[in-house]
Amino acid sequence: MQKLLQIMQELREKCPWDKAQTPESLTPYAIEEAYEVEAAVRGKNPDEVRDELGDLLLQVVFQAQMYKEQGDFDFDDVVEAISQKLIRRHPHVFEAEKFQDLTPEQVSALWKEIKIQEKKGKPQSRLNEIKHGPALVQAEQIQKNVAKIGFDFPDINGAYAKVEEELAEFRQALQSENSDEILDEFGDCLFSLINVGRKLNISSEKALLATIDKFKARFGYIEDQARQNHKKLEEMSLEEMDQLWDEAKVFLKANQQGK
Repeated sequence: MQKLLQIMQELREKCPWDKAQTPESLTPYAIEEAYEVEAAVRGKNPDEVRDELGDLLLQVVFQAQMYKEQGDFDFDDVVEAISQKLIRRHPHVFEAEKFQDLTPEQVSALWKEIKIQEKKGKPQSRLNEIKHGPALVQAEQIQKNVAKIGFDFPDINGAYAKVEEELAEFRQALQSENSDEILDEFGDCLFSLINVGRKLNISSEKALLATIDKFKARFGYIEDQARQNHKKLEEMSLEEMDQLWDEAKVFLKANQQGK
């Protein structure tokens, strides 16, 4: 660990790119690396998991080094803070004599109770429990949370009508050519559509990931056909690529049915 910390310190001193980074500029990489860890675990390849965990650890070390330079905290402080939190939130392990034979459900309840105690005296919202993460997941969790207290459309019709309303507002924003307004209305459209999915018990994250996989497969077909015909994608017309796209849909569907 000390070797890694020393390498990071030297990179910050001598590498132009590393020197130019800020805590804000680096956060997208941390998110990206977390996704790559998840993908490696799903792929069940221990070597890839090891490498991706290293990349994720680098993000922690990088951020800690920058905050050390600002005089706020260093890597040791990060380790101490999480160590104390783990001990504090696991009294059934570190004060075992007070807690006997807890079930996993009881452990989870105890964890939540300790978190509540830690936050006492701070202004709280029921939405504070929503974890930071992919925007699609956050939106769905927020909608589920407020639905518990009745802040929800009574049925799918109301949710779908809201999508149509937001799409109309988005079209108006496009005509205004105001980039801030367009961004705002586009976000409203996404949020409303996610709500329709929730009402249908559809995970927006899973649905979009499935569509991404489908798009990759179809585009891969276009690339394969282009290579077989000794063509470069950049030289093909949109009509040619559209034709191959339609072929890909038929080809991939037939392959899927044949499995």
